[in-house]
Amino acid sequence: MFVFVEPFFVKGSLIKLFLFSLLKLSFLKKGYFGINTFSKRVKLSETSYQFLLSRGFLFKKGSSGQEPPYKNTPCFKDLYFIMTKKQYLLLITNIGEILENGKKEAYISINTILVKTYWQIGKEIVEFEQKGKEKAEYGSKLLEKLSKDLKINQNNCFSRRLLLDMRRFYLTYNKWQTVSAKLNWSQYVELLSISDDNERSFYEKQCILEHWSVRELRRQINSALYTRLLLSKDKKGLLKLAKKGQIIKKPKDVIKDPYILEFLNIPENYNCSEKELESKIITKLQLFLLELGKGFTFVKRQYRITIDNIDYYIDLVFYHRILKCFILIDLKTRKVNHSDIGQMNMYLNYFKKEENTKEDNPPIGLILSTDKNELLLEFALGGITNNLFVSKYKLYLPTKEELKKIL
Repeated sequence: MFVFVEPFFVKGSLIKLFLFSLLKLSFLKKGYFGINTFSKRVKLSETSYQFLLSRGFLFKKGSSGQEPPYKNTPCFKDLYFIMTKKQYLLLITNIGEILENGKKEAYISINTILVKTYWQIGKEIVEFEQKGKEKAEYGSKLLEKLSKDLKINQNNCFSRRLLLDMRRFYLTYNKWQTVSAKLNWSQYVELLSISDDNERSFYEKQCILEHWSVRELRRQINSALYTRLLLSKDKKGLLKLAKKGQIIKKPKDVIKDPYILEFLNIPENYNCSEKELESKIITKLQLFLLELGKGFTFVKRQYRITIDNIDYYIDLVFYHRILKCFILIDLKTRKVNHSDIGQMNMYLNYFKKEENTKEDNPPIGLILSTDKNELLLEFALGGITNNLFVSKYKLYLPTKEELKKIL
């Protein structure tokens, strides 16, 4: 079935044109789409015409090996329109992509305007009330009065809490150039809850690098990701972590201690089996990947390898896109012992020889256990050249007092 294009120009977007056409589209024989009746012929603007032509929906007369069924029907520049099912689905996809990109661009523009507006309001408040000098945030009644008057005069529901956040926003980022357009207002509100400048800077950079949502950012702050990463950093590494976020260059960079698995919703005193722990992780795989960090992709659970006609099963296998290596994870619902380390070392040797390709780097082994003895690990890991690490995991968010003990 063919749709002939008359030599007329009409106002309106291409989307409107096809919304009109969709009302009459129906399946026809041989997989073709078309319009059953021609009570109204389709009229294309030059823009619509060029769009269809560039995407292969318009063909020159006779180029498809077929002639228009109505030779006397006037055609726009001797072209006619034929659309197969595959082409139509492609059209839907293309329009969908255009709409999605438009929504994203609109969101970014609106977000930038909103953040800048709140920054400017915060600046006005600080300069009026405090003349650029910070005072106690709750020591003035100005914000409460402003909130009431703005509701009356501007019809804006600016709560005292919101005005306070705007004020803190300006005090924290007093130069507009330091504000990132990649973060939205809700994310900045979460960052404002962090008093330490280095810690706040880390979460800001990491949120941008890993595209965290507000919920993910809040979860990483509550699980003290920054503090846990500090355990493996010296003073120089600490400053680098704060300024640039987590940079992954070597195997140790992807290891945390401890790992926080509170999202599994396992009671702290519940006697969980290793199989049950693994199943819960797979169920909450997206959150587990968030906890593991950037670059992890899931490969398989219970990865089977055979050595001397004996089958062995690795609990979880991942691949790290940045380090270009396999990461093998063994789960232990008890204290780790020397045989666990020997077993993981065997897995790593097997992967290096049997699973790795020329492009892959040596694999990394990670044993996650409820507890570990540092002296035992010192002797058990001594002389092992493989990238083998042992970390503890916790089923609940640690308190500040517990984190201080860890540090």
